[in-house]
Amino acid sequence: MNSLREQILILTSTPIYAIIIGLELLLSNYQHRKLYSWKDTAANVYLMLMNGALDLLLRGFYLVVLDYFYRHNIFSFSHVMVYWVMLLLLEDFMYYWLHRFDHEIRFFWAVHVTHHSSENLNFTVGFRSSVFQPLYRFIYFIPLALMGFKPIDIIFIYSATQIWGIFVHTKLINKMGWLEYFLVTPSHHRVHHASNAKYLDKNMGMFLIIWDKMFGTFQPELTEKEYQPIRFGLTKPIEKETPSTIIFHEWVQIWKDVTRKDLSFKDKWNYLFGPPGWSHDGSRQTSEEMRAEEDGQPATSLHEEPVIALKR
Repeated sequence: MNSLREQILILTSTPIYAIIIGLELLLSNYQHRKLYSWKDTAANVYLMLMNGALDLLLRGFYLVVLDYFYRHNIFSFSHVMVYWVMLLLLEDFMYYWLHRFDHEIRFFWAVHVTHHSSENLNFTVGFRSSVFQPLYRFIYFIPLALMGFKPIDIIFIYSATQIWGIFVHTKLINKMGWLEYFLVTPSHHRVHHASNAKYLDKNMGMFLIIWDKMFGTFQPELTEKEYQPIRFGLTKPIEKETPSTIIFHEWVQIWKDVTRKDLSFKDKWNYLFGPPGWSHDGSRQTSEEMRAEEDGQPATSLHEEPVIALKR
């Protein structure tokens, strides 16, 4: 069910990926920066294949769903240029909210955490997919189908912006001049992958950074004189990284939390749908609480109690 355009996109992007990864590897070795490790790269490929297999398995289903809403669309476009520009803008807008909710709601963070679990940042980390995201990602694109965008075009634009999303996973490209004002750049995305308190849950855009600037989630990359060096990965690394724990470690912890017998229904709900790091007794910290502590500000949370300095 792939369109010809998407097939062409895959055929043209694959050699580009090979070239930029090869160049990054060469520069990494030449500069003795150790940007890659065999174990981490293998995990990136493994997660990409798992995500891709699930996406292919579900594609027929979600294209049928999107097609149903497209057949009941409430708008239509007469100008082809307006159609494609609006599709790019609106899909990137919907992806921003998909990505933001993946960070701010623990249930979805348990899916997305796989992408952030690497302590490296290189082009292959861009392939370190959120394995189960295809189960619900298409729901965010239903409004686009209702607006009159063809399902196959929605998939194509998502795939096209994913190419840019791979490109921004690198430490070797610094600031990109005037592009920093409106595009997601490697500098912006390094912030997104950082585990430093100031950088947590920032710069959620895939292609355009304008949504972060509009909705208060933008954070520029600071120099080491302005702030501490960037640390990549999770605030609390996976204790024993295996093919299973990479994907399921947060789900295991959620299960332990919601099955506690000493909790109220509200507490269990917050463990499932509250922000990552929320705890009923303040024994963990959300990203906002971590930032507040770093800035020396009073912490505020759902439980409104003092927090203990344990990381999420």
